[in-house]
Amino acid sequence: MKITDITNNLTNETNERMSLKFNRLMATSSRFKNLDQANRQVALDLIKKYKERAIKGIEPTRLMIKEDRLKLYQNRVKLGLSETDLKQMYSLLDSFKK
Repeated sequence: MKITDITNNLTNETNERMSLKFNRLMATSSRFKNLDQANRQVALDLIKKYKERAIKGIEPTRLMIKEDRLKLYQNRVKLGLSETDLKQMYSLLDSFKK
């Protein structure tokens, strides 16, 4: 399973099903195994945020993604994100680009 499997069908997924897919991805993907529970919640919150926008018909723009990347970078210490975690969050955000 890839992150794009989750991010491509945001409008068709229920929150519970999306969370299950996300947790399965976190358990099986070698890229995301190192994320602790708090960092996984940050990633899941980002996915839910873009899901809510997708339901309203708002396509993610590069500016939205750039702003979220900046927020993550500015709050990296408070969120406890390591350099590797931050790169993984960036790749998650980049998966929303169309």
